[in-house]
Formats: sequence, structure tokens, C-alpha cells
Amino acid sequence: MQIADFGDIKLHYREDGDPSGPPVVFANSLGTDMRLWDAVLPHLPAGLRLIRYDKRGHGLSSAPPAPYSMGALVRDAESLLDHLEIRDCVFVGLSIGGLIAQGLAVKRLDLIRGLVLSNTAAKIGTPAMWHQRMDVIREGGIEALADATMERWFSKGFRATPDHLLWRNMMARQPEDGYLGCCAAISGTDFYTPTSGLRLPTLGIAGSEDGSTPPDLVRETIDLVPGSRFELMRRAGHLPCVEQPQEYAAILSRFLADIGHI
Repeated sequence: MQIADFGDIKLHYREDGDPSGPPVVFANSLGTDMRLWDAVLPHLPAGLRLIRYDKRGHGLSSAPPAPYSMGALVRDAESLLDHLEIRDCVFVGLSIGGLIAQGLAVKRLDLIRGLVLSNTAAKIGTPAMWHQRMDVIREGGIEALADATMERWFSKGFRATPDHLLWRNMMARQPEDGYLGCCAAISGTDFYTPTSGLRLPTLGIAGSEDGSTPPDLVRETIDLVPGSRFELMRRAGHLPCVEQPQEYAAILSRFLADIGHI
């Protein structure tokens, strides 16, 4: 685990795998930290350079006062990749991480040779919806949203296991400024036009039980990029890498092999 200090933000990141291998970068969802990918990494092929980080306001990264802009979140990822001298990575972004991935690919195509847009969209929700959620948090804390969020995040079967409580606790313990800041960033983001201009290998992953970014919404975004492919994971919700890590890793590995990244 390491900290990269960029002045206005200190980002917590971690590298695993082969430091000289083809890079794969992971960006996690709202309300989670880099542990989102823990169960996936052991199932990926050997020889990859695997980079994870906590976006601003989450995990062990610093949490500036809210609100944040999507431009700031994209700039954070850009700064980290430049700091690590990474070029031509495959960038895997889930939910808000997928918005960061789209923004980064539009801004710095030299950094990215392939995109994995998981459980995300070019536009997620409406400003009114996000502002309502932010009001709930200001009144009752993140805890006030936790149960409803678990219903959107996970399939009914996974919610019946105690494992889902780990993710509920992770969400509720994120810094409030960080959660509010990222809500504000999502509420102001509409990437339909810029994403439709992208021309690079792109994989979309959706969960059939996802209540936050349903499969049709994910597919609509993936279809903006010519030549993209789409995978639906059945009996999985918004975080399929948690519910079905081995299948998730298999889908990702096939994409990496198909585009010559392994």
C-alpha cells in the first residue's frame, strides 16, 4: 500500500502482480474502496501489473470537502497513471469508476488501450435523484441509505448471506464528505456525446439483478462505442465482482486475451 501526494489530494494505491507486466487499472464504485477487487485478482492470469486505488473521499485516500467534480476525479486517475509511468493500460471501472474510465479515455487516450465499463453508464440517474440522496445523508448520515443501497447492489440470494454486511459496513464507514462529493460528481455527469466518440476496445459487464445500473442502461452505453462487446452476469447485482469473482475474472481474462493484453 502506498500514498501518492498530488498536493490537493493524496491517493492511496496498491500494486500487485508483475511490475513489468501489461498494466490493468481498477477503479471502484461509490461507497467502496479498493477491496472491491480482492476476490477477483487471484483468478486473473499471471504476469499482469495490477493497480488499484481509492478515489478521493474513499478508503485511505484523503477526503477534501464536498462537492467534487467529475473532472477532478478524472484528473486524480490521470495523475496516478502519470506518476506510475503507465501507458496503454486496460482500465476497469465499476459504477462511478466506469464514469472515471470514460472521462479518462476521452481526455488521455495515450494512457488507455482498452476499457472495461462495468455496471455503469454514460449518465447515471438524474440530478434530482442525487440531490435527494445527498439531503438524506446530510440529515441521517450514510447509514440512512445503507439498507436501500444493499437492495440495489446485491441479488436477493447474496443479501441472504452475512457476507453482504461487510459491504454495508464498508459503505456506511466511508467519509461523509467523500460520499457526498462523489454523489455531486455523478449528478453533474453526462458522457453520452464524448463516449460516442471513443474508438478503442471496450467491454461492458452488467448484472441481471443490478438495481443501480440495470443491464439495458449498461448496454445502451456500451453500444455507443463501435465494435464493443457486452457480457451479462446472471444472478448478480451491481457488484458482480463480489458475488461471482471467478466468473468476473474469466470474462475479464477473455477480453484481455482477445485484445492481446496477455
